[in-house]
Amino acid sequence: MNENDAEACDVLVIGGGPGGSTAAALLAAQGVDTVLLEKSRHPRFHIGESLLPRNMELFERLGIRPQVEAMGVHKPGAEFVSDASGAGVAFRFADSLQQGCSYACHVRRAEFDAALFANASARGARAAEGVRVRNVRLPTAGGRALVQAEVEGGAIRRLAPRFVLDASGRDSFLANALGTRSLDKRNNTAAVFGHFHGVAPNSAETEGFITIHLCAEGWIWTIPLPDGVTSIGYVGPTAAFKGHTDMQTLLLARLHASPTLRPRLQGSTLASPVSGTGNYSYRARSAWGEGFFLIGDAFGFIDPVFSSGVLMAMTSGERAAGVARAWLDDPRAGRAAARRAARKGGREMDQFGWLIHRINDPVLRHMFMSPSNVLRMRDGLVQMLGGHAPASLRAHLPIAAFKLTFRALSLASRMLPGMALHPA
Repeated sequence: MNENDAEACDVLVIGGGPGGSTAAALLAAQGVDTVLLEKSRHPRFHIGESLLPRNMELFERLGIRPQVEAMGVHKPGAEFVSDASGAGVAFRFADSLQQGCSYACHVRRAEFDAALFANASARGARAAEGVRVRNVRLPTAGGRALVQAEVEGGAIRRLAPRFVLDASGRDSFLANALGTRSLDKRNNTAAVFGHFHGVAPNSAETEGFITIHLCAEGWIWTIPLPDGVTSIGYVGPTAAFKGHTDMQTLLLARLHASPTLRPRLQGSTLASPVSGTGNYSYRARSAWGEGFFLIGDAFGFIDPVFSSGVLMAMTSGERAAGVARAWLDDPRAGRAAARRAARKGGREMDQFGWLIHRINDPVLRHMFMSPSNVLRMRDGLVQMLGGHAPASLRAHLPIAAFKLTFRALSLASRMLPGMALHPA
């Protein structure tokens, strides 16, 4: 590739999902010449349909909050149900330590992602669909990257951006090319999911809630979507998937094996093909390098039990826009901004990861199903479930108390194997 015959731009964003579209919209609105390339075409199916209150604040800054609320189902909280005991507990976002928005939405990702992509274009990004990036030569200090992309039909498009943002999702384009992506062995899970018609709704008390059914080998989500559709998926260890070649049979068997979910499924029918995905959790060694930054799933992904995927993509997209803007003005300042953004993003992944890596632990399940608000531990947990990182010592103390209680109960259960933890 030759820079002389390439299309110059300030920033190239690879991937037009929530993270890439967020970054492109914010940069273009500031007058940055931004190119946004999406390999497929909107609308396209994607999983990860349940948003968090912190997302709503981002939609406000992007100018599309009313549009998102209009397309979604109101989500005031999350409910956890134990298959072992039949007990359930509801967490309302209004009880969070973090004051602000007390609700979120469930959305069809096809419509939601298309709206974010259109917003980036409306704000001035040069957005194109059906364009797959094939090769990237990263810049040396002060230079431009050289990028080769293939347009549908086979034509080649060459670009010379000053900075590259990789929002390629689970393709992890740059991390894979650089050999920096590795699986998270602590949480090597897989998922199978589909959409259903005719699933009985939650009770009036938990209307609109996402419900997490804690089952023997993993967990099951149920998410109410518009038009009477319910998204349901099972996440479990890869061993639970071995020997199964028919994903639909596997999903239905797992759902009907759940004593707390089975009654809601009577008379329901599949409304979509069943899909599956494996090797759920991974992370790159670094979120940035000379002339580039990784956004959302392109950097790392963790089990979606707490609906963190879209939020982490969009928050990292917002931070990445700040990094790119600083880099364009002064690469030295850009490197400092990249280090700060990477540290903050890593801490937030670790915050969710602490809970996710223990979601099958009997002690953590006991604490979820019997939540104590001593030292405001429950309210601090709701803050985390809403996607807010502790921003002050006052907010850190309940989380620290929750973790300390978990460690104490874990130690006690090992020393006293007969100690009862109910409901499990």
